[in-house]
Amino acid sequence: MSSKTSPVSRRKFLKAGALAAGAATVGTVAMPQVSRAQTTNLKYQSTWPTKDIFHEFAVDYANKVNDMTGGRVKLEVLAAGAVVPAFQMQDAVHSGVLDGGHGVCAYWYGKHKAFSLFGTPPSYGWDAHGFLGWFYAGGGEALYNELVNDILKVNTVGFLYFPMPTQPLGWFKKPVTSPDDLKNLKYRTVGLSADLFKELGCAVTILPGGEIVPAMDRGLLDAAEFNNPSSDILLGFPDVSKVFMVQSNHQQAEAFEIIFNKAKFNALPAEVKAIMRNAAFAATAHQLNIAYDRYSKDLEAIKARGVQVIKTPDSVLNAQLQAWNRVLDAQQKDPATGAFFKKVSDSQRAWVKRTSAYLQINNNNSAALEAAYKHFFS
Repeated sequence: MSSKTSPVSRRKFLKAGALAAGAATVGTVAMPQVSRAQTTNLKYQSTWPTKDIFHEFAVDYANKVNDMTGGRVKLEVLAAGAVVPAFQMQDAVHSGVLDGGHGVCAYWYGKHKAFSLFGTPPSYGWDAHGFLGWFYAGGGEALYNELVNDILKVNTVGFLYFPMPTQPLGWFKKPVTSPDDLKNLKYRTVGLSADLFKELGCAVTILPGGEIVPAMDRGLLDAAEFNNPSSDILLGFPDVSKVFMVQSNHQQAEAFEIIFNKAKFNALPAEVKAIMRNAAFAATAHQLNIAYDRYSKDLEAIKARGVQVIKTPDSVLNAQLQAWNRVLDAQQKDPATGAFFKKVSDSQRAWVKRTSAYLQINNNNSAALEAAYKHFFS
């Protein structure tokens, strides 16, 4: 056999070598994909009973994360009480007993009154869409992080999402016709709304969602609000009350809060952390679509159960606004928490003053929308 290599053989050898090198390169790229395919399981508890539509929304967010990460992260969804009671969820995530949770900022109001500004802020003339606008574009997120991580030293990372429609005044034994009808009522609410209803003369009790209807059934509460027709009918409110008062100034701008243990979250790859944040924005759009459909259907179902659905009188709405003035004044003067409370409140007021002025000029107001509705459907 000749010791010389022919040009044809040399070309074949070089081509084979190039293919082998390419295969090696592909293998080098593919190897990390194999290691990255390992699943990170996170225990994630909601603050809602299993039968509440809000728990469905907690599951929906988890499904989005599970799907969008291609199985690299799996949120194991648990209902309120599965590991800890609803009002202990933040502490459990902070300590690592839970990896994550789904709730609302108003539930942590007992730790710092300003927490409720991220869950039940005053009715400045905005809605929850405007509130989330402030959070993500008006400086609210930085203030939230300052409160959580710097002031309270809570070991969590959080996102707000889902602009909730205005919450009803609630469920009563008889119609509320004036502010005087609220005096001395044993009433359930949460967050700064508790201060508001105390100003209106109520004896306020703060309870998680799953405990409200049993308390009303036993006479421990005269009246209560929770959130929306779908939650309310699923939790059993029509079984204990036949008067449902709609419209209120106590919670016009609320959103869900999703939190994760900070150490667990920060250990995730950057692209997975981005997915978990952006999954909240995807859930906002999807869950709002569901809410429009379900809330309207369930309001009709509530009426079919013999419940009177009554618009809250303007005298009560105006009394709530006056009560907000007193609540804000008292909170901003609190020697322990007032300075930061005012910092957040001032930021919100500046945002609403500018953005709602635009919306009032550009958008049809509620009276114009009502007139258009009556034109086509009356």
